[in-house]
Amino acid sequence: MKVYVDRTRCSGIGMCEMLADAVFAVGDDGLGEVIDETPPENLRSAVEEAIASCPTGALSVEN
Repeated sequence: MKVYVDRTRCSGIGMCEMLADAVFAVGDDGLGEVIDETPPENLRSAVEEAIASCPTGALSVEN
């Protein structure tokens, strides 16, 4: 899987980091960023929960 953040849609709320902190972080600029673009499969459920919880729809995954 490959994980993406559309920083033009991100509002920096940080739900992604709270739900999958091994994959997402809020950067110094206040916007979400991917810190592990290709996380291991055992993190899939956390990534999918973060994607579903993102209020701006800024997160996506390519299988």
